[in-house]
Amino acid sequence: MTPFLAEYIGSMLLLLLGNSVVANVLLTKTKGNNSGLIVIAFGWAVAVFVGVYSSATVSGAHLNPAITIALASIGKFDWGSVPSYIAAQFLGAMTGSGLMWLAYKQHFDATEDADAKLAVFCNSPAIPNVLYNLITEAIGTFALMLGVLFIAAPQNSLGALDALPVALLVLGIGVSLGGPTGYAINPSRDLGPRIMHFLLPIKNKGNSNWNYSWIPVVGPIIGAVIAAFVFQLLQA
Repeated sequence: MTPFLAEYIGSMLLLLLGNSVVANVLLTKTKGNNSGLIVIAFGWAVAVFVGVYSSATVSGAHLNPAITIALASIGKFDWGSVPSYIAAQFLGAMTGSGLMWLAYKQHFDATEDADAKLAVFCNSPAIPNVLYNLITEAIGTFALMLGVLFIAAPQNSLGALDALPVALLVLGIGVSLGGPTGYAINPSRDLGPRIMHFLLPIKNKGNSNWNYSWIPVVGPIIGAVIAAFVFQLLQA
């Protein structure tokens, strides 16, 4: 398996399981309807575990353009491989969210709330404020990136067994920092599914909130790059 395919499969599994738990909680007539943030946070943690475990030994399990860019910015990843990694991450995220839609199509059809349908695919802020929403995404991704770097530090890369601590890290970010914006902390996790929401024939879906779409892209990249340089300073 090539690194491109590993990143694609890992990202596909990440979004299939992650967005599906949100669908289970938010959509009408599901078995998990209205079960809350804790269920979503645990579901995303398991999604991260599966995504990282499935790809770590081949690609390093970035699964996140912000992580790929941050690692390249401190010389821990080849800039020449950045475009292919990001392409795989976005394609995997789009595929995973498309499969989620197929699994939950009847429930999308039964749900009248257009905002809930959008929330299954991507994030929106609890209180819209460009500056603070951007800061929140940057802080969440800073915590993710710094934690991942410390987890990976002994061998300078993530192995399959590191999937569990990374999953626990994401769980912690979700239940602590997930309140303001829903903790995208990953540009492909938000923008890939948002594109699918726009493209798919979802009944009465409403708009895809493109005005907000840049924040879960720019915020995570800022946070991850800052964390990468802080890590380097701490290691000096």
